[in-house]
Amino acid sequence: MNVGIYTAIYLVIFFVAGMMNAIPILYPAIYLVIPIVTGIPFMLFLTKTEKFGMVTIMSIIIGVFWYLMGYTWLALVGCIPFGILSDLVMRSGGFKSFKKNIVGFWLFSCGMIGCQMPMWVMADTYMEGVKQQMGEQYATELAKYMPSWMGIAALVIILIGSIIGANLGRKMLKKHFERAGIV
Repeated sequence: MNVGIYTAIYLVIFFVAGMMNAIPILYPAIYLVIPIVTGIPFMLFLTKTEKFGMVTIMSIIIGVFWYLMGYTWLALVGCIPFGILSDLVMRSGGFKSFKKNIVGFWLFSCGMIGCQMPMWVMADTYMEGVKQQMGEQYATELAKYMPSWMGIAALVIILIGSIIGANLGRKMLKKHFERAGIV
């Protein structure tokens, strides 16, 4: 039950922050902003579900959600393997090691790259669809700000966002959630 609740919270926050991609120049910023704003619910999620497989289930649900939203099967290719890796890393720290939880959160957050993969893997087909839906100017700007090397750069940008988001989540947990008796 916790997996469903926290996945829904995560997706709402992700979706709202992801609206930045409506402006092509801001598209790369989602790699930094999304891990920062989702760090709080994710760290709270870890305190509620300290069992192996919970992060993987969350990743599968998120991947299926993005697939059903039209992000192609590559969303699943991004979310599921990164979710499994995340679970493995966090389990190695017993879900208690903050450093391993940061690495796990980073890996989990890297799953979002699957949503953008069609831009690089199926560039012609993808950009043609973008032209039809958003116009030629948007597609040109998107190609300019999201070149193929951005998938690799995203890993580093997501790491920075994940460190900030996990630390923000940890501070919020200590300051507010423990005082309120939620954790």
